[in-house]
Amino acid sequence: MPHPELTLEKRIAAELTGLDAKLCVFADDLRGHTVELGSDEPFESASTIKIYILGCLFDRVAAGQASLDDILTYEARHYVDGSGLLRTLGEGAKLRAADVATFMIVVSDNIATNMLIDYLGLDAINDFIRSIGCTGTRLHRRLRSDNWGEPLGTITPRDMGHFFTLLAKGELVSAQASAAMRQIFRGQQYNTMLAGSLPPYYTDAEESGADPDLIYTASKSGSMDACRNDGGLVHTPYGDYVLVMMCKEFANKLEVKDHPAFVYGGRVSRLLFDQYLALEGSFVKESGENS
Repeated sequence: MPHPELTLEKRIAAELTGLDAKLCVFADDLRGHTVELGSDEPFESASTIKIYILGCLFDRVAAGQASLDDILTYEARHYVDGSGLLRTLGEGAKLRAADVATFMIVVSDNIATNMLIDYLGLDAINDFIRSIGCTGTRLHRRLRSDNWGEPLGTITPRDMGHFFTLLAKGELVSAQASAAMRQIFRGQQYNTMLAGSLPPYYTDAEESGADPDLIYTASKSGSMDACRNDGGLVHTPYGDYVLVMMCKEFANKLEVKDHPAFVYGGRVSRLLFDQYLALEGSFVKESGENS
């Protein structure tokens, strides 16, 4: 009697049995196989929307309508609570657009985000989002300290996955721009859900002495009361794969490292990581391969 196929989707669903929340997944091994659980579910974007602001910046540069060397000034209207370092520099600080964008991604700087929204324009950012085919995603507003209860943006796991698929293939704006953005995403500091369960020997190469280019993540996370999101690409010796996880409808709103979204998301991330390495660059064993 044949056994039912134990797909990755079923294995992930089994991992999530004890999670009192909704966690949706989109993964792509870039070899024709995707793993999807609620991949078109709309989520509050939180800081994951910042990936599109970075993409729009590089798109405008490629069109000759912006420059990474343009000087942006931190003004009082840009101030907002939350993550980041620019507030420590004080109003009047001047930085290149490239440096503002790096702060926005690497430490998820909210002031830097407002500076770039003003520089590029809200409509231009949303036009860029549509131009790359992310139809379920939109940036709704600038960040303000008095309206954290209003959605910053709307996003889906599939759309975020599509962004990073284009990046991995060198097709986001251009091969050169994709490489530059990948390097920025590699420096992202808040990646507990995506990278927290991967072998620290590789993810902390500076301490372990491992080759830093062997296994790494290039990603962006986002957290608000309504969500815990994380996604990007994982680079391995067999190539890149894309993984996005988004969690909502949880009871614990505290920003803690052992948040259930991080714990269960980490399990999902490690399951896919182990599968990809075991199959040497794929999520699915092709028919005819030896067991």
